[in-house]
Amino acid sequence: MKNKINKKETIIHGIFLILGLITIASVLLISVYLVLTGIPAIKEIGFFDFLFGKEWEPTVSEPKFGILPFILTSVYGTIGAVLLGTPIGFFTAVYLAKLASPQIKKIVSMAISLLAGIPSVVYGLVGMLVLVPAIREIFKISDGTSLLSAIIVLSVMVLPSIIKISFTALEAVPKEYEEGSLALGATPLETYLRVSVPAAKSGIAAAIILGVGRAIGEAMAVIMVSGNVANMPSLFRSVRFLTTAVSSEMSYATSGSLHKQALFSIALVLFVFIMLINVILHSFFKRQKEG
Repeated sequence: MKNKINKKETIIHGIFLILGLITIASVLLISVYLVLTGIPAIKEIGFFDFLFGKEWEPTVSEPKFGILPFILTSVYGTIGAVLLGTPIGFFTAVYLAKLASPQIKKIVSMAISLLAGIPSVVYGLVGMLVLVPAIREIFKISDGTSLLSAIIVLSVMVLPSIIKISFTALEAVPKEYEEGSLALGATPLETYLRVSVPAAKSGIAAAIILGVGRAIGEAMAVIMVSGNVANMPSLFRSVRFLTTAVSSEMSYATSGSLHKQALFSIALVLFVFIMLINVILHSFFKRQKEG
């Protein structure tokens, strides 16, 4: 009997190991492919001209392949979305985990799950039909497709990830922590914010990191509300993100051309950018946790 159990465990462990190796191999293959396809264009264009050039004109007689506007737009858009979405998502998670009644918790949780399942194109469509005209009317500008529109749409899109993971982390905090705090005379609100939240810090940090990844990797919704124009970023100006640059031009770029290769280089920059952000955030939150 024990031999049968051991064989089953060995088989299951082997399956898990194979699946894990497949995941690692997939990441490595993507990394190698992006490096092999992206480096040649960067060499031909020039490292500094490519990363710090301010003009993107791939179809003119003397093409220019500067992606600094795309990089800055992606940075500003991601930071804006996270700064706007994180407080809302965090306090919603605290409310649901510690203060909401079971009925409200059930209704709001269902709404959050529904929000997470909405396709990106629907977010973009609603933003294009509702948000863009509203921004145009409120701020009296000629065109509402702008960085501000993209930030608002992205902030809504990151909410489900931040809320659900933070909620799960807060729910996992042992009740003894809160009971001990209340026994020492702390109010419920003080207990939740000064005991429960610090205890769930690692889960909340993971939620923020996932939110950053969702914001910086989004393309479809952003392309519909940002204007998709290669301008230097400004809050009320049409802009283009790294993701939208690749998705909007890949279809008509000639195969084997420098234009096509430059788009793969943009994908490589985006990949490296996301990796660096994840490493920096993980290191920051790890130091905070150790501190």
